[in-house]
Amino acid sequence: MSNTADMRTLARQLFAAAVEAADPALAVRRHLTATPPAPLPAGGKYLVLAIGKAAPAMLREALAHLPSPVVALGVTHHENRQDVAGATILTAGHPVPDQAGFDAARRILSLLGETTKYDRVLALISGGGSALVPAPIAPLTLADKQAVSQVLLDSGLDIVAMNMVRQQLSEIKGGGLLRHAAPAPVTALILSDVIGDDLRAIASGPTVAPLGSREDVVALLKEHRIFNRIPDEVQALLQSPDTRPAPPEGKNHLVGSNRQSLDAMFAALPSDWHGEIVSDRLTGDVKDAAATIIDAARNCRRSGPTALIFGGETTVQITGTGRGGRNQELALRVALEGADLPEGWVFLSGGTDGRDGPTDAAGGIVDGGSAARMAAADPEMLLANNDSNAALATGDDLLITGATGTNVADVQVLLLP
Repeated sequence: MSNTADMRTLARQLFAAAVEAADPALAVRRHLTATPPAPLPAGGKYLVLAIGKAAPAMLREALAHLPSPVVALGVTHHENRQDVAGATILTAGHPVPDQAGFDAARRILSLLGETTKYDRVLALISGGGSALVPAPIAPLTLADKQAVSQVLLDSGLDIVAMNMVRQQLSEIKGGGLLRHAAPAPVTALILSDVIGDDLRAIASGPTVAPLGSREDVVALLKEHRIFNRIPDEVQALLQSPDTRPAPPEGKNHLVGSNRQSLDAMFAALPSDWHGEIVSDRLTGDVKDAAATIIDAARNCRRSGPTALIFGGETTVQITGTGRGGRNQELALRVALEGADLPEGWVFLSGGTDGRDGPTDAAGGIVDGGSAARMAAADPEMLLANNDSNAALATGDDLLITGATGTNVADVQVLLLP
């Protein structure tokens, strides 16, 4: 390509291809067309519960395939509010749960409590569900759940570990939806935002058995030296016997994933470009992830324009007071550490949900000139304060897409001319 502007355009086009491949409506359509819903028993109804960032789109498509009667409820994040004909849509806070999410969770539990053996429950699960429907086990409160969520978000734990903790505090997570739905059978269509697609971890697994026990959670929190940072009431619950019965079996179907989006990026490359999916498990601290990406570029053998593609979900250790997210910090680190990359390079890191941390950015898109453009703002100081959003803004390097209505974790691409 002729210049950096063209390369940045291509990077955005590849990100758009990744998001399109994770289109939740198409995922639901593919499954329900191939496996049509069974007829309802006499006197029965479908209860459709959509939870997550992709809830409106998944719900809208599902309703087009289901026989009547249907009761439908969706819960998504505040920025993704959409009307769906024939359904009630509620919004809630993310990534820290709020009162609206607490009220939505109570509504879900109420609907599940009315089911009979003649009813059928269809759960449409996508990323973000962990925060969107907080249903604390008594005697825990919403404030307790909020405090735990903040500790987990600041800890640097990966999403699987965080969701293992959340499951042990919830009436819905870790198979809780199955318990409350009984005796009605449950089928779940799941859009994965978890690397490796462990169904127990996606939205904290409302329709599968939990990742671990209370004892496992206590050991995890103590290992990472954060057990004493959570409220006393939560500590007491985790150290008490779990007398809940094992959840009944549900039918779970994975309908979309990060890997499918990486394949779509590869397929969208121009014909004169070489491409390589370097990793679909880019996890761990963003500092290590940046080193992995730069090393891949240094060791890449190429004979023309090349795209190195990555997918995953990194973590950030919060030590400062700035604003940002894992994708913005990853892009900033590559910008600051990529001085010896081939001239003309461009790097993009973005969350497929269109939102990275508590900001309006999906991530960042940087190039060989980014460090110079932000030099006056002292980007190293901003990075130390976890203020990647401010640093990237100074160089016009924020990736802003708005809410996409889907979520299959993060994607990255490094373009080498």
